[in-house]
Amino acid sequence: MSTIIIRPARTLDAGKLADIMGTANARLQWLPKLYSGAEEIMLVGDMIQAGWVRTAYVDDVLAGFIARKGTEIHALYLQPHLQGQGVARKLITDAQRNAKKLGLWSYEANERATRFYGKAGFVDAARTNGESNEARLPDIRFEWMRENG
Repeated sequence: MSTIIIRPARTLDAGKLADIMGTANARLQWLPKLYSGAEEIMLVGDMIQAGWVRTAYVDDVLAGFIARKGTEIHALYLQPHLQGQGVARKLITDAQRNAKKLGLWSYEANERATRFYGKAGFVDAARTNGESNEARLPDIRFEWMRENG
């Protein structure tokens, strides 16, 4: 059984986390490439500096991360070969631990994410045609509220 450890990201994690994000996004053939590698590092670095990022380690190997500002989840990424092993669930559970509510946007085409968020207690709260997101792809707003508030 693997050990999953969640901890705050460090500034030096930015390059590795950007690689995880880029690799995961590249596997989604329907998703256009929005950022260069350097831009991905800068984006992740900014989120780390802001204190939004928590990382997951599986047996001491960096496996993925979640970026959360207040009640909004801005990113959740894993090494693709570690999907389905409970790592993302542990990151979401960590985010839910001290929250009364959480929200996030996910692309409609990301069926795996839609199933995952549903199992994690998130509900489909809204949908758009994608006009207002960078990829211009239809998306879904997911929201979670702690039971008994």
